[in-house]
Formats: sequence, structure tokens, C-alpha cells
Amino acid sequence: MTNKPIKYLPSEEIIHVGDFNFDAYCGASESNSLSKKSPVISDRQRGVYLYQANCLELMKLIAEKYPQGCFDMIFADPPYFLSNGGITCQSGRVASVNKGGWDKSQGIEKNHAFNTEWLKLCQQVLKPNGTIWVTGTMHVIYSIGFAMQQLGFKMLNDIIWEKPNPPPNLACRYFTHSTEIVLWAAKSIKSKHCFNYEAMKNQNDGKQMKSVWRIKPPGANEKFFGKHPTQKPIELLKRCIEASTNEGDFLLDPFAGSSTTGVAALALKRKFCGIESEVNFIELSVKRLTQHF
Repeated sequence: MTNKPIKYLPSEEIIHVGDFNFDAYCGASESNSLSKKSPVISDRQRGVYLYQANCLELMKLIAEKYPQGCFDMIFADPPYFLSNGGITCQSGRVASVNKGGWDKSQGIEKNHAFNTEWLKLCQQVLKPNGTIWVTGTMHVIYSIGFAMQQLGFKMLNDIIWEKPNPPPNLACRYFTHSTEIVLWAAKSIKSKHCFNYEAMKNQNDGKQMKSVWRIKPPGANEKFFGKHPTQKPIELLKRCIEASTNEGDFLLDPFAGSSTTGVAALALKRKFCGIESEVNFIELSVKRLTQHF
């Protein structure tokens, strides 16, 4: 544990981060309900930055500042648009699938337009050889994959994340949902992406790692400070990061949630920039990130 405290900055300040000089997000207008006093974590020494902001607005500013891109990797866990009034099973009990207004569907066309918009901005802020990982269920992943192809990403893999012991299907009219898809793509067809082949092979008993990953969902130890409804396991994030980046690389998560990407990045000596609009998730992120300082 270091004695150097985390520095909280009002978001209108300029942040200088090593080779990256961010004109930080200049607060938010009342029209989009984001406060100018939104908390920002800025730790230059560790390379950790957390913004409360609309990711579309902030990525536009970053793209303007860095037209050639500044991130080596992006991990995105966007809304699945599943908050439709349905039910699911959690810890053996019936529970609502509603997660919040941010997860409500606006219709197929508007949902796809949103996916295309944020993916286009991600493409702009990636370095020429950078890659992006996007996770989702069948409800959203096909729109995302189509949008990525429309935008000219180079598709590298579709990873199947298999979840052991998934919750049962209460309707008993479908197969039990036990997987999510994680798409991995490079910025463009010209990208010479990083793939740490030997590291992945070493994690798989000396054999080539396949594209089906059996990983448990987050346990109680990963939810010690609170729960996020779509929280991903640290093991999943670590594998994505170790596969496609090197120490010192700069990672972005535009839908940071509880900042699992940041927690994994810190553990692996990478830099992290997270963007999250919801206040309660910002507070959760701060708790999780600061425990590693």
C-alpha cells in the first residue's frame, strides 16, 4: 500500500498522463443530467483515470485531441437492452431482469444506430494496431458484429464464454442460457495486432488455446464492495488483456460499470481509462480501484 493518495479532480481540469495529455471532460450540461462536479480519479503514477460522463461525448473529445488514436486496447460491455419487464432466477429466487433505464431497448433500428455510433468512436480512439473486445448475449451481439463489419474492423475471433452452473430457465420453453459471446477485432484490415500466443499457450498446459473459455461468473469476493448487474469476472478480463496487450499499454472501457477492466489492468501493470455515467457505479468503481492502490 502506497502513502500517495488518489487525487480527485473536477472534470474541467487538464490531466497529463505520461505520453497522453488529456483535455479532460469539461463537465456536462444540465441537459444530459451529468454534473460538472462528477468525480474523476486521476493518478498519474499508476495511470488510472475514471470519468463520470457520457461515453459518446467524451470519446468525441478524445478523438479530436488524438486523431491517430491513443488506446492500445478497448474492452466494452455495452447495454444488452434486456430490461423488458421479464423475470430471471438469482440465487434460487425469482428476480426482475430490469437493470435501469440505460438497458431499455429503443427498438431494433435505434439500438443498432447506437451500437454503430459508439463502435465508430472506439475505432477512432484506438491506435492503428489496437484491438477491441466486445461482450454480449444474443440480444445485442449480432448487431454489434454487423456494425463492426460495416465500419471496417478486422474480425479476429468470436470467443464463447461458457458459464458453469448458469441460472435455470424459468419458462422451461428454451435451452438454458449459459454463454456469452466476446468478439475480438482489430481497428482495420491493415492493423498488425498484438497477440501473445506463447502466454496463452502457457495458460493452457502448453496447447493452443481454443475459443471456448469456461470461466465462472464473479464470486462474492469480487462483489465485496457491491454488485453490478452485468459484472464480468476478473479472470475473463485478465485473459483478454494478457492476450492482446503488453505491460504499460493503455486500455479504455467506455461502459466501465464497476471497473473490472481497471482492476484487471492494475493487476497486470497496464494503464486504464474508464467512462461510466451512473453515479452508483462510479462510487462502486472508486472503491474497487482504490483497494489496489
